[in-house]
Amino acid sequence: MNRDVYKDLMAWKTSVRRKPLLLKGARQTGKTWLLKEFGRKAYENYAYFNFEEDAGLRSFFNGRLDPQRLIENLSVYRGRPIRPEKDLLIFDEIQACNEALNALKYFQEDAGDYHVAAAGSLLGIKLSTPNSFPVGKVNFIHLHPMSFPEFLDAMGEHRYRQVLENISGIEPILNPFHEELTRWLRIYYCVGGMPEAVDHYANTRDLAGARQIQKEILNSYILDFAKHAPTSDIPKLTHIWDSVPAQLARENKKFIFSAVRKSARSREYESAVLWLEDAGLIHRSFLVTTGRQPLKGYMDRDCFKVYALDVGLLGAMANLPVEVVVQGDRLFTEFKGSLTEDYVAQQLRVLDLDLFYWKPAGGMAEVDFILSLDREIIPLEVKAGINPKSKSLRSYAARFHPSLMCRVTLLNFKKEAALWNIPLYAISCLPILAKALDSSQIKEF
Repeated sequence: MNRDVYKDLMAWKTSVRRKPLLLKGARQTGKTWLLKEFGRKAYENYAYFNFEEDAGLRSFFNGRLDPQRLIENLSVYRGRPIRPEKDLLIFDEIQACNEALNALKYFQEDAGDYHVAAAGSLLGIKLSTPNSFPVGKVNFIHLHPMSFPEFLDAMGEHRYRQVLENISGIEPILNPFHEELTRWLRIYYCVGGMPEAVDHYANTRDLAGARQIQKEILNSYILDFAKHAPTSDIPKLTHIWDSVPAQLARENKKFIFSAVRKSARSREYESAVLWLEDAGLIHRSFLVTTGRQPLKGYMDRDCFKVYALDVGLLGAMANLPVEVVVQGDRLFTEFKGSLTEDYVAQQLRVLDLDLFYWKPAGGMAEVDFILSLDREIIPLEVKAGINPKSKSLRSYAARFHPSLMCRVTLLNFKKEAALWNIPLYAISCLPILAKALDSSQIKEF
């Protein structure tokens, strides 16, 4: 199973700025498999240590954190030398040993010829606490659930991924390709991007089995609440997590704490929201009231939407029957298009784009996503079906006169002056399309 982030690992290996690596990501996104595969392919050998599976490892990091002493002891423990440059040293679930996390700075300072990569399912939680380790001593890579192009690869449909990668402008693709990509997108909505579910479906074409795997992953997240979260936050985490499908099904998708529990107040539940975000289980999109750079400078931190990390897991949380995948395009519009908006948010995060949405003060219009791409601010409206109407985009255009606006639908590529229609399956093409933007050739919307 190929992951696009593998090329980032290869770049890390040869970088003159290489430091110990922290691979972040939610549980079950494939971090362990990826690091072992990287060690197997890119090095002569790898040394793997898991701090949750082997609690005895923590004693190696008691006392003075001298990298050479650590390497010698770990080499004896595994029965084979760990060599600089030639071997990859992997620390898994490193958040379970704070001393090991702190030791990374000494590897960077005193043992730079050793290649060290660490991962952890709840690493984001650990790093959000004060004094975890000095800033600037590690490199970061984030691993998300598999994107739609990665999913196509996993299904053996490399030709259709190639179709997407060859797109360089807003010209309709051949209708047979458009229909087949839409069919695969429908399946992706149900299977999602969690590697175990994807692998199962790739080998069996069994949607029910993939759904069972998703349920097991969701159960593991609940167990993480009980095992790792502050005791006072456990009920709040469960309430917020369970409310995500209902929150997204509301007409106004802004996250409402009173929809979690009638008595809920933001200040009481804020730490639980942050815990879920740091664990990688949710993405937040913040309200901006203007379309100017920098978007972060205009965001309202008290107004946000919450999306699940994976569209397939969202379907499992909502108990959406997998049979809906064969019922035409109904799947895309299920519970008011929530799956579609979550899918778009998921793909945008894979592109490393921050999430914002626009709504004017006191106004009714709302643009689903506001993107900062190639120095342009681009409004993006999400349509779950083939409805081409864009009232909110017109309202946005009247205020900010953008060079480009985008709408994603089930329709093929189409250009209408400054408005580009992009098929839902082609979200990954946005950065390339934005780079090709020639503002001088775009007429007013």
